[in-house]
Amino acid sequence: MAAPTVAPPSQAPPESRPRPGRRRTPRGRVLFWIGLLAASVLFLYPFLWVVSASLKPRTQVFDNALLPSTWAFGNYLNIWEVAPVLTWFLNSVVVSLAAATAMTIASSVVAFGFAYFRFPGRNVLFGLVLATMMLPTAVTMVPLYMIWNSMGLATTQVPLWAANLFGSAFYIFLLRQFFLGLPRELFEAARIDGASYWGLFWRIAVPLCKPALIVTFVFELKASWSDLLKPLIYLRDPELFTLPRGLKAISDQFGQSGEQQWEIVLAGSVITTLPMVIVFFLAQRHFVYGIATQGRKG
Repeated sequence: MAAPTVAPPSQAPPESRPRPGRRRTPRGRVLFWIGLLAASVLFLYPFLWVVSASLKPRTQVFDNALLPSTWAFGNYLNIWEVAPVLTWFLNSVVVSLAAATAMTIASSVVAFGFAYFRFPGRNVLFGLVLATMMLPTAVTMVPLYMIWNSMGLATTQVPLWAANLFGSAFYIFLLRQFFLGLPRELFEAARIDGASYWGLFWRIAVPLCKPALIVTFVFELKASWSDLLKPLIYLRDPELFTLPRGLKAISDQFGQSGEQQWEIVLAGSVITTLPMVIVFFLAQRHFVYGIATQGRKG
């Protein structure tokens, strides 16, 4: 009679095995949340201080109290009376949307070309595009002004957004990584069905890379909204000022070198900052997902 065979001990599949590492204890979770809350307060305190100071009377602006003892909501009414804030706000909206749209479209088209087409010297040309990020802004400032001045546009809002029609090396790199992560079989199948190259970009690449496009749009929207250098160079007419340029004019008039009405300056700072805070919260889900997956590659 043959000896009974002993079945080998069963092994749990790899996916069901416990992962190495210690699990965070309840005490560890409490310490983690306390640290996270402390870091949040540290980063939020300057903004909360500005909001608080903008709601104080002039004599209490620098008392460092986070809650005003006397609320002066009239500061936000006074700033609309001393400066054309609504005009500056609308100018900023138009310029920022135009700049972000132009940058997103131009950079995505160039990035798709580098990701899809295979041609001799592609990597070298892409390296040259990335090398442009090493050029300081001060190097191109004077040549760009001379170009716009020769076209008669140096004192208009056009230079604030039209230069984005040529794209940006940073956004081209970011979007190219997303396009490389798409299965090439999708594009080959579409080409067999008769899709044009523009159809590949618009009908396949763009819908699948919306998070990256939203990140590019939000990044450039924020950069254009808070940009002060270009408005200082090109804009002369107060009716064409954007909010940062207008805030600089308010600071010159009511700040350290002016009448020292800091409650007016701080109210203008809050009005300038608040729209970008709202935009971030509205686009937060796409923003975080796009940043988390920007380096993926298929």
